[in-house]
Amino acid sequence: MRTQVAIVGAGPAGLVLSHLLGLQGIESVIVEHRDRAYIESRVRAGLLEQATVDLLCSTGVGEQLQRKSMTHHGLNIQFEGERHRIPLTELTGGKHVTIYGQQEVVKDLVAARLAAGTLIHFEAAAVALEALDTPSPIVRYQQNGELRELQADFIAGCDGFHGVCRGAVPRTHARVFEKIYPFAWLGILAQVPPSCDELIYVRHDRGFALHTMRTPQLTRLYLQCPPGDRIEDWPDDRIWGELKARMALPGWELEDGPIVDRGITEMRSFVIEPMQYGRLFLAGDAAHIVPPTGAKGMNLAVADARVLAEALIAYFQTGRTDALDAYSASCLPRVWRAQHFSWWWTSLFHRFDDADADFQSRLQVSQLRYLLRSRSAMTSMAENYVGLDEV
Repeated sequence: MRTQVAIVGAGPAGLVLSHLLGLQGIESVIVEHRDRAYIESRVRAGLLEQATVDLLCSTGVGEQLQRKSMTHHGLNIQFEGERHRIPLTELTGGKHVTIYGQQEVVKDLVAARLAAGTLIHFEAAAVALEALDTPSPIVRYQQNGELRELQADFIAGCDGFHGVCRGAVPRTHARVFEKIYPFAWLGILAQVPPSCDELIYVRHDRGFALHTMRTPQLTRLYLQCPPGDRIEDWPDDRIWGELKARMALPGWELEDGPIVDRGITEMRSFVIEPMQYGRLFLAGDAAHIVPPTGAKGMNLAVADARVLAEALIAYFQTGRTDALDAYSASCLPRVWRAQHFSWWWTSLFHRFDDADADFQSRLQVSQLRYLLRSRSAMTSMAENYVGLDEV
């Protein structure tokens, strides 16, 4: 089989890329190692920047988003037993963030691609990429027990941190930047209405906690935990007890309910440079990982897809290669801005159990107090949180 663009991975990056290319009549085939039900139900990110929402809505896949999403004009930070609201919209000239689960974004995009006739190979595990420095690169994948081959003009590696595409870039060609954090996140999805209309970021001596949501009936909650913990170490009573201890506030109560999904996620920052090799272009988590504190992962994936789509469209419509050549240079400034913001925002709220823990704790409180006292500092934070137009 041959196509113009072979896309490995049916996450937000791969699906948005296929969608944007399809609108311009450019053919793509998607190879996804999971089945459709899995990718449309796995709980991942849920906060969309204004630019992400605008892109989805302007390209015809925003109907469900506009109908089901929740708009947030601010967020809350809590420390030293007090809660403070940061007015995001007021500080950013009218911008806001939108709560809409990644699985819903994926569901909308899969439906649109299949309706348009795009071929998506589900349960097809990419095992190797070949001939990346030739005009006809190849994706080899296994499906139904058979080894198959997909030739293309270009390959988009959108298969995440653990996928085959990142490893196909020669080590002699790429430089890797990585930071592993000394803590993890325990995340739950609870079948209970949110206890607050907006997000709550909590700095507590017992560790970080986060209150967010997915729908008016589903609350998403996170706890900082040791990276070696197993989910079996955290029965329901312990989870709710720890959440309530960290989020306690006079006159306010965290409502609990049935936990319908749970998992532990390691925290890391990661970037590979450049994000391209030959005719392979990496996008999303295949190229970079950010700690989820700043809610940048899915938004960066969509931004990558937009840049890559524009470059591929220019190539197929005019033969120009300058935008493809500059793909990494175009994406990386935004990636590193998001990396810095995510690292900084993470460092403000998490407990560090090392020799400098007390020093770090006092720096956190000092910075949070300054953030609330300085409108300039608060504006900078808000601009990064809702998403920068230019970096």
